[in-house]
Amino acid sequence: MLYVSTRGGGDLVSSAHAIYNGLAPDGGLFVPQSFPAFSLEEILAMHGQPYAVTAVQVLQRFLTDYSEEELMECALAAYSEEKFGKDPVMLQKVAGNADILELWHGPTMAFKDMALQILPHLMTRAREKTGEEGRIVILTATSGDTGKAALEGFADVPGTEVIVFYPEDGVSPVQKLQMTTQTGRNTKVFGIEGDFDDAQRGVKEIFHDRGLAERLRRFGWTLSSANSINWGRLVPQIVYYFKAYSDAVATQRIKPGEGVLFSVPTGNFGDILAGYYARKMGLPVKKFICASNTNNVLTDFINTGKYDRNRPLHKTLSPSMDILVSSNLERLLFDLTGGKGPQVAEWMEALNSEGAYQVPATVLEDIRYLFYASWADEQETLDTIGSAYNDFQYVLDPHTAVAWHALAKYRLVSSDESYGIVLSTASPYKFSQSVLEGLNKAGLVTGDSPFAAAHALHEVTELPLPAQITKLEQLPVLHKDIIAPQDMAAAILATLDIRD
Repeated sequence: MLYVSTRGGGDLVSSAHAIYNGLAPDGGLFVPQSFPAFSLEEILAMHGQPYAVTAVQVLQRFLTDYSEEELMECALAAYSEEKFGKDPVMLQKVAGNADILELWHGPTMAFKDMALQILPHLMTRAREKTGEEGRIVILTATSGDTGKAALEGFADVPGTEVIVFYPEDGVSPVQKLQMTTQTGRNTKVFGIEGDFDDAQRGVKEIFHDRGLAERLRRFGWTLSSANSINWGRLVPQIVYYFKAYSDAVATQRIKPGEGVLFSVPTGNFGDILAGYYARKMGLPVKKFICASNTNNVLTDFINTGKYDRNRPLHKTLSPSMDILVSSNLERLLFDLTGGKGPQVAEWMEALNSEGAYQVPATVLEDIRYLFYASWADEQETLDTIGSAYNDFQYVLDPHTAVAWHALAKYRLVSSDESYGIVLSTASPYKFSQSVLEGLNKAGLVTGDSPFAAAHALHEVTELPLPAQITKLEQLPVLHKDIIAPQDMAAAILATLDIRD
């Protein structure tokens, strides 16, 4: 399997090259030339087998320059019981025609672990396969969850340095502490005076800075990314869509071959894109519901065909979705235009220079055939947390609440009562204060301690308190640097002790 850039430039490359470099030389994102197919029988057979086995079945179709043995070693190391428990992905029955796919049972309590626990293993092998002898600088911009998951995955991995940039005032208290208390000789965390889009834009500019890249190479460093712009971050996310479907059939929630609804809380468009790719590979999906918070740029795009980031970025109860530039949408557009890289490049240039672009009616029609888009404001998010607990005794985090609300809104406008799966992307304990507010129990906590809120949430719901929370309460803050976005490159050089 070879990979091309979404913007049409450069040569065909191997999967190891795509993973090692992260971003294509022309600024585009790597995508496979074609997509493998799975039969319904193959999908249904995934139920009951170890998650690592399912992961290898999917990954080996894309990462063809890795041997099956190598991929199994990577998967077993990533999805161990020590890190995820007995089952990394749990499909929880909630309502009559809707279940929740819990993706947050990993070490950082967020769905990003599903990809970022295996990426370091894929990355180190990619370095060997590409013949690179230097060290890798993993750059990550985060809206809350990716940063900690990247730090956790790459901490003390030989030959790597992982540098994370997060919006100083744009993540939850628990998310911030997870990052700023991170240990590891090769980890560095910077708060940014700005929002996630500032951090993401800064990382992309650094990748495009050839002078900086050459300077780093002279000192034996190569840039790569742990964001979902890296194919090695995105492809493992395809796996749990297959796992969810096979489990739903096995538990008689649906009949074999029946199309389902997937409602996905969406920021950078990576998680929902992985589902789209699973559908291309044979997964029976009736509709994807793209769920946004008040930063509803994707809702507007899917409804109108115009992507317009020229709007204020709102700080919300679901900070991991506080994004106005959804990078992975570029991959979807490449696919829906039949691989017209120059057209995609033109749209991305318009987004960069003017903040907006418009796709033609034919492309919009294809998008709306598969995607429904909706959003929830802050009060709707809180109300959904409360109603889900009152009606089903299920505790939603704010991001999952947005997706649950979007599924309900889709049913209202479409009268479609098909079975739906809502992707749950974070533990409620990462956002305890907001969850308590949704449960009308915020008054139980005085002050702003996230740990007092976590203990209160445990008392109210009896939901098991994760060991990660109790441990985090005792850890010292190790990373205290706050910088301006324009100083990100200098911060990287200082971290790597490059002074010439």
